[in-house]
Amino acid sequence: MTIFSYLCNLEKQRIMTKKQAIQLFEEKKVRTAWDDETEKWYFAISDVVAALTDSVNPTDYIKKMRKRDPELAKGWGQIVTPLSVVTPGGQQRVNCADVKGIFRLIQSIPSPKAEPFKQWMAQVAANRLDQMQDPELGIQQSLADYKRLGYSDNWINQRLKSIEIRKDLTDEWKRHGLQEGVQFATLTDIIYSTWSGMTAKEYKQFKGLKKENLRDNMTNRELVLNMLAELSTKDISEARNPETFGEHAEVARQGGEIARNARAELEAKTGKPVVTSLNAKTALQIEDKKKCLNKK
Repeated sequence: MTIFSYLCNLEKQRIMTKKQAIQLFEEKKVRTAWDDETEKWYFAISDVVAALTDSVNPTDYIKKMRKRDPELAKGWGQIVTPLSVVTPGGQQRVNCADVKGIFRLIQSIPSPKAEPFKQWMAQVAANRLDQMQDPELGIQQSLADYKRLGYSDNWINQRLKSIEIRKDLTDEWKRHGLQEGVQFATLTDIIYSTWSGMTAKEYKQFKGLKKENLRDNMTNRELVLNMLAELSTKDISEARNPETFGEHAEVARQGGEIARNARAELEAKTGKPVVTSLNAKTALQIEDKKKCLNKK
């Protein structure tokens, strides 16, 4: 089965849930959330303002905009919907608005980008409806996004596969009644610390990351070993059916141990460390320098 087949199955399973993504308008990031119940996109208001005005402080711009437009301020409660949206560092609750609400905001923003932004929002909505009919389009978009950021095809395939493996593991945890949040994070830290020697927070600090996604900054070897740890944890859980959280913690440790042993053997044979402080930004810079040298 191909990576597309795996991920299309994954997309179909999530087709009736709220979709979250970071969209790009003229290289500006706009956090969004799709609500299947209302079939509406919601856009982070501060990101929209930043994209239209190039303001370094969109929150301050919004305050001033509401002061100079009393009607906007009066209807603010009907426009704004606080939502949890995806960010590179995880979930964050921000003020959002649907397309109708954003159109009202645009009326109060003197910007030559207003009309292109309206067209962009319409295209975002059209793309989402297309993806609901054909989930593979969503996978293709993910591939395009990673390629635009400079990631290699090999790394992209590993990263997309890691998403599927992670979901299989969290589905297994949910099957046993474990809760997202603290319990998932605790078990994940056990897996990380067992095979890499660091918790997720320590791993991010080691790589010099702040809000960036840790897995988006792993090398191929790191991704593969983390996938091995999570796949092993899921398989052991299915075989042993742990009942208490303590038993789940032990299963997570055993899954991480399998990857730790593989890491030790690989490092012994290659003489090179698997866990590295290299992150995506520095890795891509190194790759660009290599390409420049090869051209000379």
